[in-house]
Amino acid sequence: MTTDQRLALIGKWKSPPGPAEQERLERAERMVRAAINRHEPFRGVAIKVEAKGSYPNNTNVRGDSDVDIKVQMNECFYYDGQSWLSEGPDYVGPWTKDKLRREVHTALTESFGDVDADHNIAFYVPEVFGSRPSTDVVPCFKYVLYDSTVAGGKHEGSVVFGRDGKKIVNWPELQLANGRAKNNATHQRYKCAVRVLKNVENDLTAEGIIDALPSYFSECLIYNVPDHIFLDGNLDDAVRGSLLEVYRQLDSPGMEWKRMVEPNGVKMVFSEGQKWDEQDALNLILHGWRYLNYGG
Repeated sequence: MTTDQRLALIGKWKSPPGPAEQERLERAERMVRAAINRHEPFRGVAIKVEAKGSYPNNTNVRGDSDVDIKVQMNECFYYDGQSWLSEGPDYVGPWTKDKLRREVHTALTESFGDVDADHNIAFYVPEVFGSRPSTDVVPCFKYVLYDSTVAGGKHEGSVVFGRDGKKIVNWPELQLANGRAKNNATHQRYKCAVRVLKNVENDLTAEGIIDALPSYFSECLIYNVPDHIFLDGNLDDAVRGSLLEVYRQLDSPGMEWKRMVEPNGVKMVFSEGQKWDEQDALNLILHGWRYLNYGG
């Protein structure tokens, strides 16, 4: 790859999907929300339906834009595995993990017909070409992490219960807020660099050079790059400097990679239960460096 070819690719990759693709994503979100609102058992229930992941965070890439929608039950919340009413006493209402999953499945089937319910976490609604992208719909509950060191004394997120019985805590609102703040502080270069690395990962995977990785992993790695690195030189310099900085942290004698945090600022990038490890990160960064022909 020549320098001119790399600059052309980065110029192409830096932007999110175009208006037509964005409309398809928004349509998927509207259709899932309508399906939940029409379902009788959800009438009058405190429930929130909204997109999560790369689409609302504006780090999605062209041609690789499926959408994740969460259906979050707020009638009760979970903290450390226990369910409580927001007023305080033990929750004795009807909304169990199994009931929520069952009703979400029914609501989606009534509206979309063909829904794949065999996945551990999400219901998969297939793509309708030209209308909506493939959609993963995730039933979840509100989750609260109390922390006296932060404003308000708590973090709020969501907790998902897999069919295998395991729980996964996510922090979509924190991810959204932190990503926007970092993007503003770096003159919008942070999210450009994320999209570049996601596209590189797609190409490397397609060529069989590395194993496929969740697109969120690229966002996690780039989030740990200090803001000033994005501001040096042009966008090509920012991408180069970002890859170099991530590699430095991964290869540091002090194992700085153990202190890397996800964009939510709460969860560690390399922690138990993640779908990746530090070797995956090294493979992505080293092969990405060579793929973009940064040399040295």
